[in-house]
Amino acid sequence: MKRSTIIIIFILLIMMKTQAQDYLISFAGTGETTEVGTVKVDNLTSGATLTLNGTDILHLTTEVGIGSLKNDIRTLQVYPNPMTEQSVLTFVVPENGNAVISIFDLSGKIVCQICSLLSTGTYSFLVSGIRQGIYFVKVIGENYSYSAKLISQNNLQGEPRVEYVFSSKNARSYPLKNSSSTIDMQYAEGDQLLYTGTSGIFSTIVTDIPTSSKTTTFNFVGCTDGDGNNYAIVQIGSGKSVQTWMAENLNYPTGNSWCYNDNTSNCDIYGRLYDWQAALGACPPGWHLPSDAEWTALIDFLGGVWIAGGKMKETGTAHWLSPNYGATNSSGFTARPGGWRDSGGFCNNFTVTAVFWSSTECYPGYAWYLYLLHDNECVIRYNNYDSTYGCSARCIKD
Repeated sequence: MKRSTIIIIFILLIMMKTQAQDYLISFAGTGETTEVGTVKVDNLTSGATLTLNGTDILHLTTEVGIGSLKNDIRTLQVYPNPMTEQSVLTFVVPENGNAVISIFDLSGKIVCQICSLLSTGTYSFLVSGIRQGIYFVKVIGENYSYSAKLISQNNLQGEPRVEYVFSSKNARSYPLKNSSSTIDMQYAEGDQLLYTGTSGIFSTIVTDIPTSSKTTTFNFVGCTDGDGNNYAIVQIGSGKSVQTWMAENLNYPTGNSWCYNDNTSNCDIYGRLYDWQAALGACPPGWHLPSDAEWTALIDFLGGVWIAGGKMKETGTAHWLSPNYGATNSSGFTARPGGWRDSGGFCNNFTVTAVFWSSTECYPGYAWYLYLLHDNECVIRYNNYDSTYGCSARCIKD
């Protein structure tokens, strides 16, 4: 094995020790549009959240063991040098600010260059695609600069690149003259992420537990009610059994429907409460109130009645009453607790229960419905509310 290859492997082993995860997530669209406008990222495990442009790259990173790095080296280190296929640049940033990393050939022509927004710490960047020859590397910050000679023995054709690898602090790097950015987010192995991709009137939710770099694709499907309200959607299931659900409670004012306690702000957050007949006709065109069998298929896919509720409930206690036991929202269904309204007009269990109608009548005047609880991760299937009660509605695509 060549000496330079051994050095590269050694550096990669150090990177693995200093950064347990280092994943790059890009985004794409399919369906009714291929453009991704924005992506909201929610770490359902840690509670962290951020929003980025659809063209940005999400950099998931966890830094551990950084204290072993020497921060007193005020030079630019290049390993290996000479390089064959790639080398690693390592340097210390003494203060927060922008830095430009450039590689010049002997004529002074810029071979490649990136701009980075760096905070104080030690940084490493990977150089690749440099043809055979002698080059100069320069790192220029607002009040500091480094330079070094780089000798390349690379005989392969490739695109010259400088890429961020790892750091003792967060770094945001982006090529010059490029609208895309790399956005850092802290991540621990096994964290559940929820992505909400938006493009115009379309919004799609995808959940994932990343284990490698990848491209996450949003299938954009239209879901607009008769009042012009647009709803996020989520696809749950596998293979031919995939179901496309609304990921928000329906808020279309029609028939016998109400806001909880007649407060319109409750409709905006938790959706409306419908009697059964109104719910049957309230869904957007191309969508319908799910049957009891469709609800059952969802519950079975999520592991059965004892745990499916936790996978359906929105996490946290911003909308659910504490303790919101077992809530992971790993399905992306994002159930919110709108409570219910009895036949006498009295509202009950706001933030405590989520009650969703099915389209299946069990006997005249009574239909099956689904019941989620703030203190339990199970799903309860009931039929003792008569059709004049007000319950929440979710729609499923035809």
